[in-house]
Amino acid sequence: MRPNQNPPPPAGGFSSSSSASSSANRKGPRRRDLTLPLPQRDPALAVPLPLPPSTNAAPSTSNNSNHSNSNAPAPPKQVDITELDRVNRIGSGTGGTVYKVIHRPSTRLFALKVIYGNHEESVRRQICREIEILRDVDHPNVVKCHEMYDHNGEIQVLLEFMDGGSLEGNHISNESDLSDLARQILSGLNYLHRRHIVHRDIKPSNLLINSKKKVKIADFGVSRILDQTMDPCNSSVGTIAYMSPERINTDLNHGLYDGYAGDIWSLGVSILEFYLGRFPFAVGRQGDWASLMCAICMSQPPEAPPTASYEFRHFISCCLQRDPARRWTAQRLLSHPFITRGQQGQNHVAQNLRQLLPPPPPLTS
Repeated sequence: MRPNQNPPPPAGGFSSSSSASSSANRKGPRRRDLTLPLPQRDPALAVPLPLPPSTNAAPSTSNNSNHSNSNAPAPPKQVDITELDRVNRIGSGTGGTVYKVIHRPSTRLFALKVIYGNHEESVRRQICREIEILRDVDHPNVVKCHEMYDHNGEIQVLLEFMDGGSLEGNHISNESDLSDLARQILSGLNYLHRRHIVHRDIKPSNLLINSKKKVKIADFGVSRILDQTMDPCNSSVGTIAYMSPERINTDLNHGLYDGYAGDIWSLGVSILEFYLGRFPFAVGRQGDWASLMCAICMSQPPEAPPTASYEFRHFISCCLQRDPARRWTAQRLLSHPFITRGQQGQNHVAQNLRQLLPPPPPLTS
């Protein structure tokens, strides 16, 4: 059987006459003494090719790979809601209920938040879009949002589990501990604000801690992604006890609301509550709406007591300014002396420890 195309000429090439005679010879009997020289192979440069995996060897290879990487973090994988078992309820509020759940295949613990309400389709799509954006949030002081499910008409969010629970009800009178706590919260808040995310519900119950003393901001069920195409944050979402005055009474700031400055006010109220061991206003935080409104909007902002250090009193004052334009931003507060003195204190302790160490032995000749 003859090929459809002529084979390519050898590397040396032929002249036109040689090409014509060659095509003529192909019509005659095939010569049996034609040989082609094989290229010489240098054994030193030879590289063995991998053999295709056999079906029997595949499982053992996979097991060995998993065993060698057992200490490495598992790659991100979508968690199926059918693989989650509820352990117990760990919190509830106006926005929904949070359950401690376990992922059966990995035995890993998560927090599952079930958002209340039969939302309209447009509202449901908006919530889903915001949660999808929040899945990309990745910061050591922000609770990680892993998955979002629309299950049986309920919106459920799979979150990082914090084994230490919330900081609600904690009395932290030590300013060094409070400085480290505020620094961690501000670090996470500054990260969110730089990504144009306003939390809008900063309060002690939404500040979680784990066994490693890492503090993280939680509960983004009421967060909102700020964009130039979206309206200002003027909806009454969140706890009124920690809301800024201009958010409760829109007449105080000509109807304008800055969500970033609102988060700073809520942070200041929370930090002062930790220090005092009580809600810093003259009324209880569970009081009626009218009493809270009068206390927050019509009285002077609360202050740290005179027994506190000047740095702490000034820090609280920078957060609880009635005029939102005068409140410091999260980024600026990270450089406040009350926040930075904790790091300076660590360096000072390290210097003192070095002074207590014995002198190094003399060099021997």
